[in-house]
Amino acid sequence: MKFGIGVLGATGYIGTPYRREIRESPLDARIVALHGRRRDLLEAAGKEDQAQLVTDDWRQVVDHPEVNLIVVCTPDAYHREAVMRCAALGKHLICEKPIGANAKEAKEMWDAVRKTGAGHYVPFWTRYVPVCVRAREIVRQGILGQIRAAVYRWHNPRPSHMPFTWRDDTTISSAGIVADVGSHAYDTLCWMLETEATRVMSHAKIMSPAKPDVGEINLAEAISWGQSGLQSRVSQNRPVTAFDYGSIAFELNAGIVGLLLVSNSPFLRKGLAPEIELHGSDASLAVDRIRSTVTLFQPGDATGDVEFVTDPGPVNRFSQYVFPSLRNRIAGQITEHPGMDDGYRAQLFTDAAAQSACAGTWIVISPNTLDKQHPP
Repeated sequence: MKFGIGVLGATGYIGTPYRREIRESPLDARIVALHGRRRDLLEAAGKEDQAQLVTDDWRQVVDHPEVNLIVVCTPDAYHREAVMRCAALGKHLICEKPIGANAKEAKEMWDAVRKTGAGHYVPFWTRYVPVCVRAREIVRQGILGQIRAAVYRWHNPRPSHMPFTWRDDTTISSAGIVADVGSHAYDTLCWMLETEATRVMSHAKIMSPAKPDVGEINLAEAISWGQSGLQSRVSQNRPVTAFDYGSIAFELNAGIVGLLLVSNSPFLRKGLAPEIELHGSDASLAVDRIRSTVTLFQPGDATGDVEFVTDPGPVNRFSQYVFPSLRNRIAGQITEHPGMDDGYRAQLFTDAAAQSACAGTWIVISPNTLDKQHPP
């Protein structure tokens, strides 16, 4: 099956590299239609992709007769309507995470998609990082014994004077950094440990001061702008309203306890410690994505046994993971690749974490109604 693809949010920080990978997979797909907010970027993208249609109306892309697969890369609050339209038309779907503005939307979207039999995929890319794959193998081999605790640090520092983007706006962004990278981290732990959270207790806040307001700007442009030192040319600042820091204590099934620390604040820098710690009854494991190592610590050992994991570098994620996964689901086969069901699970967690940060108390994650297997 060759896919005719429509991309919503085609010229943003996410959509732009996705389009390149799709263009480099001509046997799998062709780009038919593009949607975006800014006409200058959209026209250039249309020429680059040789798209039949470029438009600021997402409905024209979803409804296009030659489009059978929609890639949703718009801001979080705009996912639901497009996904529900895709489900109504039975079109295959790739939806960025967090898949909805909240867990209620996410469940509605997953329920609609699962009834269609269409292919679906959510880009939880951390599952494919070689050190994470190796860590999962070690856990499955039982080397750590029974897992007792997990620690996950995800620091994503931004330039100090980066302009305001939609990710800073709580009316558009789903729970800010808590949902943005928290969904990635939680999905990785669920996949690695084969379990789910039962309750969370969070502290989250806004660490960044008001940011320069330069109008509609995508994240890549904002990062470049922030690194360039142009902030002195802007007189108007806009306050950040979405969380950019979160510390989330959680409990998983089987009595596992854990801590997730997420941030895109400039001063919380990455690389000081391993990204993931897994502590078991027999041994502990440190997972360092930056140095591509996993380090096994036996009881009483403060040095550890370091294993370097080969990382081949960037791959075409669409040809290697996305398109094969979609074909499997369309054929009714179970797949371990992430889908809308995993997106819903992650949003149950991040919603509960955001609620806890506001309420100052433990929040129980209500049992969801998903099947335990990954249905096609």
